[in-house]
Amino acid sequence: MSGNFGMIVLVGVIALLILAFFIFVPVGLWISALAANVKVGIFDLVGMKLRRVRPGKIVMPHIKSTKAGILLQVNQLEAHYLAGGNVDRVVDALIAAERAGIELTFEKAAAIDLAGRDVLEAVKMSVNPKVIETPNVSAVAKDGIELLVKARVTVRTNLERLVGGAGEATILARVGEGIVTTVGSSLSHKEVLENPDGISKVVLDKGLDSGTAFEILSIDIADVDVGRNIGAELQTVQAEADKNIAQAKAEERRAMAVAKEQEMRAYVVEAEAEVPKALAAALREGRLGVMDYYDMQNLKADTDMRNSLSDNGQLPSLNENKAKK
Repeated sequence: MSGNFGMIVLVGVIALLILAFFIFVPVGLWISALAANVKVGIFDLVGMKLRRVRPGKIVMPHIKSTKAGILLQVNQLEAHYLAGGNVDRVVDALIAAERAGIELTFEKAAAIDLAGRDVLEAVKMSVNPKVIETPNVSAVAKDGIELLVKARVTVRTNLERLVGGAGEATILARVGEGIVTTVGSSLSHKEVLENPDGISKVVLDKGLDSGTAFEILSIDIADVDVGRNIGAELQTVQAEADKNIAQAKAEERRAMAVAKEQEMRAYVVEAEAEVPKALAAALREGRLGVMDYYDMQNLKADTDMRNSLSDNGQLPSLNENKAKK
């Protein structure tokens, strides 16, 4: 009885060990690798488990690359996975490049992937160029007319410059700058409207793809619209500024004239203040008699009365009487 119990325990332990083996070791992947004639050992799979590498992320791309005729090492794929790369994406890019006749090594593809760029998309763009469209670029010709130019830029990925090369934003910025420069050097906006392909030729000859991750194949002007008359607007603004300056100078001259007038009136008031002193001196020295002084005061009072009545419309002024005579 004890012998049978010991046998049952032994069988149970063996069953548990076999179950643990099949759970820990991806036997299915090992069989798939053997069927594809890919050399991946059991202990390699166990090592991946111990290094916290998902064996499926390594074995399946390895099988794919081997079937495509691309010889890669498991250690290469595993190292790229541990570095945070997308192994499957890199292998797909290598297969696409090999089919398209593009020279691309695993090290280069891995570097592009680790740089944060989509290496498979880059290979596809090398085979099938991409068209990127600029927004409306505002440029002003020498005659002051604004033109709104939209261009389509056909680019192809340059795999050699993909790591460290500038992206699409730089291409668009350089093309926009080239359009502004070319239109700005035109004597008239009509020249641009008559020959828009001249813009693309001049801009394309500038080598705008230098230092970028792309190669510019063509620049095509998609649309040219006439915008504002910038020259006329600037002249209007200048005229308004000149008018304001002239008004300010006129106001300055008026203020100076008012000040001069007030100054002269002050001189008159000052001179009138000296009249009583002169009269008093003349009376003391006998050069003016008392009756002469009273006659002068009566004449002054009569003149003031006539002026007052004349202002009220009741009596003609002395000037009007003189005019009638």
